[in-house]
Amino acid sequence: MKVRKVAIVGLAAVLMAGAVAVHRGWAQHGMPRPGAGGPPPHMLAQMCATAFEKNIGEGRGFGMAFVADQQGYPGPLHVLELKDRLKLTPEQETKAQVLLTAMFAGSRPKSAQLLDAERRLRKLFADGKADEAGVKTAIAEVERARSEVRMTHMLFHLKTRDLLSDEQRRLYHETRWGGRE
Repeated sequence: MKVRKVAIVGLAAVLMAGAVAVHRGWAQHGMPRPGAGGPPPHMLAQMCATAFEKNIGEGRGFGMAFVADQQGYPGPLHVLELKDRLKLTPEQETKAQVLLTAMFAGSRPKSAQLLDAERRLRKLFADGKADEAGVKTAIAEVERARSEVRMTHMLFHLKTRDLLSDEQRRLYHETRWGGRE
């Protein structure tokens, strides 16, 4: 019964990642919008898991810095995506690009560790070798790796915010979230 609870917790984590994708924009992560005639929920969860692996594998945060971005601490990737709207100066653009490069360089090895830990957890169940001790260990490894990836992204959001003026931060928030900080 305990293994079943752990499996449910694992599925809940995947579904939470899916909820993040909904809030950040399905299209941004290459996922279809849910709705009438769309895939059933379990297939949406699988699609979300696949998108998570792809995005994390590329060094992206896949919503791990969502709370920072939503509260006015943008990441370098999204600042560069909105550089014209934000009217970045050449110096700001260069600094944002340096931050982005550094973020990906720091994130990719940690992201690979996270994906490996997720694969080991999945393999426990796929091989029929899941037991309480093994699952607890595997989940601890996943969460340790996830926290490292999340920390990397959050810290770069802090650094990126400092590059922008108050007006640029306001424009960013308005553009991404449709309202004021």
